[in-house]
Formats: sequence, C-alpha cells, structure tokens
Amino acid sequence: MTFETKVAILVKEDLAMWQKLNVTAFLATGIAGAAPAAMGEPYEDAAGRRHAALLGQPVMILAATREVLQRAFHQAIQRGLQRAVYVEAMFSTGHDVANREAFLAEPADAPDLVGIALFGPRKDVDKAAKGAGMHP
Repeated sequence: MTFETKVAILVKEDLAMWQKLNVTAFLATGIAGAAPAAMGEPYEDAAGRRHAALLGQPVMILAATREVLQRAFHQAIQRGLQRAVYVEAMFSTGHDVANREAFLAEPADAPDLVGIALFGPRKDVDKAAKGAGMHP
C-alpha cells in the first residue's frame, strides 16, 4: 500500500541508545497528538477488548547529524509540515512544562535539536529528511 502522507522521525546519530529511544517515543506522541489524520483505528483483540490506536502508517526512524536535523527543521517550516521537536536541554528536565520552557529558551532559527518528527505529504517529508539514513 502506498500512502500519500509520511511520518519520519530523525534522531541524532550519536546519542546513547536510551536517549534515541526516549526521543523517538516523545516525537511519535507529538505527531499522534498534532496530526489526528495520521492515526489509525483502535485495535480489538479476539476477546473483544479494545486497545489504543496506533499511527496508521509506517514510521521511518532515521539517523541524522546535527546539520541534517537543522536542515530538516528549516525545510519542514518552509514546506508547512507538521513537526515535533526535541532539544538537548530536554534531557535534563523532568516534566512537560520544563520541556516547553527549555524549548522556548532555544534560538528560534537554530534550536539544539536531537530529534525532529515530520508528517505531511510523502514528497515533502522525503525532501525535508534528505541526508538522514537508516540507523545501524
């Protein structure tokens, strides 16, 4: 199946594994919350129990350098893509309010990104994510 839209999560390649997983989880929830159209339907098991809906299409998790993250950030803004962001300073906070304060303190045009999630038309997401690759 080919989708008209795409979800891509770019994560800084030199982070510790726990940081990569943490950033990926937070960014995926950002896209799920901001782009309801990306969500699938709730799941139901054979016993009739309902389970939460997941993103309704594949999610590409890509490795990126700091430069690729910055480029993706600017491309996403120019292309009007839905985006979720995670900056280095957020590793030292402990809750959502502090995370938002940490992001607000970043330079608007050059935040210290360690991850960015993108959602939008497939072609635009591909162009914004150019230079990122699969994690080893």
